[in-house]
Amino acid sequence: MRLLIVYAHPVETSFGAALCETVRKTLERRGHDVRVLDLYASGFDPVLSRDEHAAYEREGAHREALKDHIALLQSVEGLIFVYPTWWYGLPAILKGWLDRVWLPEVSFALPQDDGPIMPLMQHIRLLGGVSTYGAGWWWTRYVGDPGRRTVMRGVRALCAPRCRTFWLGLHKMDSSTDAGRTAFLKRVEARVARY
Repeated sequence: MRLLIVYAHPVETSFGAALCETVRKTLERRGHDVRVLDLYASGFDPVLSRDEHAAYEREGAHREALKDHIALLQSVEGLIFVYPTWWYGLPAILKGWLDRVWLPEVSFALPQDDGPIMPLMQHIRLLGGVSTYGAGWWWTRYVGDPGRRTVMRGVRALCAPRCRTFWLGLHKMDSSTDAGRTAFLKRVEARVARY
């Protein structure tokens, strides 16, 4: 299976980097063709400009700058997001990637009249997320876990009808221990190894 890991953390030596590497190595050991899109390392600009916004619903020159991202997205069969949850949601760079790359006629078709949005990511058969949280599990659930909902509901709605999903979260990251982080890495490896 062709899989894309979309990774968003600004620090190369972070625990997030260890999570991304664990996911990558595990999937490659299972025989998958894996690409990693490191949004920070690639210098991705998350800002949706005024011109891009004005041309959002039209295919235009602004998409030229995103053609590699669009081609990569359209070439894979699975997506796994690895990122820290900040202020209960996606890091700005990851939200910006969704805003700028998941465009009409790329990932969805805008509705005609009162019809529904039509999903165009039917080739995505696996969708997953691995995230760290500063807050505890109960508080994260209380505020609605918006980042997870964006991926598991919003992105998932555009994928194949029988798309398999998984989500793994390490809560209270700021007070986690070496033993707790090691156990979470093993949990991630075991879960990802199922695919």
